[in-house]
Amino acid sequence: MSLHNARVLIIGGTSGIGLGVALAVADHGGVPIVVSRRQSSVDRALTHLPPGAIGTTVDLGDAGALDRLTEEVGDIDHLVYTAGEPLEFTGLADLTPEVITGFFHTRFVGAVSAVRAFRSRIRPGGSVTLTSGTAAWQPRFGVLPVALCGAMNAVTTALAVEIAPIRVNAVAPGLSRTPLWDTLSDADRETLYDEESHRIPLGRVGEVEDIARAYVYCMEQDFSTGMVLTVEGGILLV
Repeated sequence: MSLHNARVLIIGGTSGIGLGVALAVADHGGVPIVVSRRQSSVDRALTHLPPGAIGTTVDLGDAGALDRLTEEVGDIDHLVYTAGEPLEFTGLADLTPEVITGFFHTRFVGAVSAVRAFRSRIRPGGSVTLTSGTAAWQPRFGVLPVALCGAMNAVTTALAVEIAPIRVNAVAPGLSRTPLWDTLSDADRETLYDEESHRIPLGRVGEVEDIARAYVYCMEQDFSTGMVLTVEGGILLV
């Protein structure tokens, strides 16, 4: 399925992987519709995108915001969900209910809510692509990232059955240069990238462009659903 003239809604599409997906969609002739919580983020993203790209805001903490977004955006061909705050590496002793709920709200509750809201707006042949991560198979990252990524993998398969024939897949990036790691200092982040690049079989951490191509694949192929596509340079092999 070609992305030419396809309308692709990218919730979380104003920075990092989401913006990378928006740029890739535009390169393939599609119309990216980028959504973020802040208007300033939308305005900044649109300066990087070609004419014809669309941007708007949504507050995922507002129960009615997604329904209003469906009215504003209208019908789409593909839904991509990449929204999420920087990663939390909270130890068990500090995992209060508030911390857990806060971490899951945008990444998990927001994703499922977006699919619920836009299910009837996705045109025939369209798809949903969610975001997981290789932390699902790497327990050293701690409870929250592991649990979240495992949950996203599970919900991908469940939704693929429930809302078929709409295709539902997920991309699971490995360590990549994205704003997800902004909770670390610049020095600690570069140290992490350097150390991990020596462990990854392909010898480097991922770039946004590497990950974005996987989302494009999930949208353009038309005979795969319930798939979790890992893009991680081979780190899961070692």
